[in-house]
Amino acid sequence: MTKEQISTPATTRAVLFHSTGEPDVLTVEEVPLPAPGPGEILIRVEALGLNRAEALFRAGTYFYRPALPASRNGYEAAGTVEAVGAGVGGVAVGDLVIATPAGELSGHGLYAERVVVPASQVIPVPEGVDAVRAAAAWTTYATAYGALLEKGGLRPGDHVLITGASSGVGTAALQVARLIGAVPIATTRGAAKKQGLLDAGAAHVVTTDDEDVVKEVARITGGRGAAVVLDAVGGPDFARLGEAVAPGGTLIIYGWLDGRPTVMPMNWPLTVIGYSNLELSGDPVARGRAAAFIASGLRAGALDPVIAAVFEGLERMPDAHRLMESNTHTGKIVVTVAH
Repeated sequence: MTKEQISTPATTRAVLFHSTGEPDVLTVEEVPLPAPGPGEILIRVEALGLNRAEALFRAGTYFYRPALPASRNGYEAAGTVEAVGAGVGGVAVGDLVIATPAGELSGHGLYAERVVVPASQVIPVPEGVDAVRAAAAWTTYATAYGALLEKGGLRPGDHVLITGASSGVGTAALQVARLIGAVPIATTRGAAKKQGLLDAGAAHVVTTDDEDVVKEVARITGGRGAAVVLDAVGGPDFARLGEAVAPGGTLIIYGWLDGRPTVMPMNWPLTVIGYSNLELSGDPVARGRAAAFIASGLRAGALDPVIAAVFEGLERMPDAHRLMESNTHTGKIVVTVAH
């Protein structure tokens, strides 16, 4: 069949929520599915990569509120192109691609069997990378790349401290740092995840329940401190992380897992950056650099997503969110989509 002859279903199954709350508010329902218009493509979703932001969005604690009822959710999906709209180039029916939303999550979230997105919002998947690994690749590696390289200026030989390192972004940041020749120092609360972080690429692991992160970073770096700190936690302890930064270094915050007000450090000179991956994904030039970096790393095997768990079927989305919020996993959680 030619592109013009491909017919699309009128509806698709998608994960919605009608009120904020615990994971059980997520339900699978039938929703309208438009045909792809000019500049758009239809994707048959095979796998969904979960992100902490989606759990916060569902709970009503993200930086913007969902539009209720019938809010969508989901930042990234991997799947096969089934149809393309007029004027689309560079992608064809049958291609495996990574998709990202075209706008805010309530209207454009990707938890679904099929989605229509702008062609500008997809990234080709390198040969040899399957849908599960592809679904785990974009948001984590793009965040790590954008924060550490585009904004943080991380260089070969630099020490970089990565807090909350067992998360999807944390494990991606370990690999990104290793890939460019930097020295990643991971933090985790207890010893249970230490070996997993070493296996994921950490050169050193600090267990914060029984080790002082500032003292350990000083010991590891010969007293200088880390050139870059990448923090997912925020809160009152953010100020103390400033003491782990080398003079003139960079402290980047990209998450607020602590939930309490974040206290700024005062041991200047240092640069403090609040990083959002939406800045990178909204800039076509920077997005292209990130896509090229990630594709190159995946092809070479230097970037290989750490998969914590794979849940089968959209109906398992509440279970996947529960695991996310348990904080017991290391790496990325993926939900596959049955057809």
